[in-house]
Amino acid sequence: MTVPQSIQEQIQKLDPSAIIELFQMQLTLAVNGLDATFYYHAGTNELTNDVVFAGVTYSAFPIQVEGFDITSQGTLPRPTMRVANLNSAITALLLQYSVLNAKVTRIRTCVKFLDAVNFSGGNPSADPTAKFTDEIWYVDRVSSENRDVVEFELTSKLDLVNLALPRRSVIEHCPWRYRGEECGYTGTNYFDANNNSVATAAQDVCGKRYSSCAKRFPTGDLPFGGFPGARLQI
Repeated sequence: MTVPQSIQEQIQKLDPSAIIELFQMQLTLAVNGLDATFYYHAGTNELTNDVVFAGVTYSAFPIQVEGFDITSQGTLPRPTMRVANLNSAITALLLQYSVLNAKVTRIRTCVKFLDAVNFSGGNPSADPTAKFTDEIWYVDRVSSENRDVVEFELTSKLDLVNLALPRRSVIEHCPWRYRGEECGYTGTNYFDANNNSVATAAQDVCGKRYSSCAKRFPTGDLPFGGFPGARLQI
């Protein structure tokens, strides 16, 4: 895919419009245990509010990314993405789901091409096609985690170290479908994602952790499909 002429003309100007980075992190049920896509931008170039591009709202969120540049050394870059762990929200997500191999899309465009809704007087220059070629990355590992920041190391599809044959990754959380064939749980003791007892099957949600499995199988071997301790924590 070539860079659109509108972008080429803009970056060649003496006073070009500021470039903004937008990010999408996509989790899927089959890989991560959750179907969800998160949209955000780092609030650079004095854009501290949510922005809309191509009809999609990207939330302003404290993140820092680096390492996307391709060097002449012949090795693929492994960018890092540091996300603020506000109120331990990221830690809570990691405790319930695995983010390994989640797809991260980096989108770069110019501020002048953002949707008209971002500007009080509209924007005749709005153009959802005016952007650099999208970059696709995948979460390879959680490289560090504390109460303030969680850092993810990204990799290209060609360099995924967590891919294995057969399709089984060394991840902390159980990949089995709850009450499916591999899981095998058919009991009537119900628990929520935090392992608290609940009254009905509608409230019954597996937390995908070893402790969640132990709640449902108090005796005998556990069918837990994850690898406890696989996620690096600091």
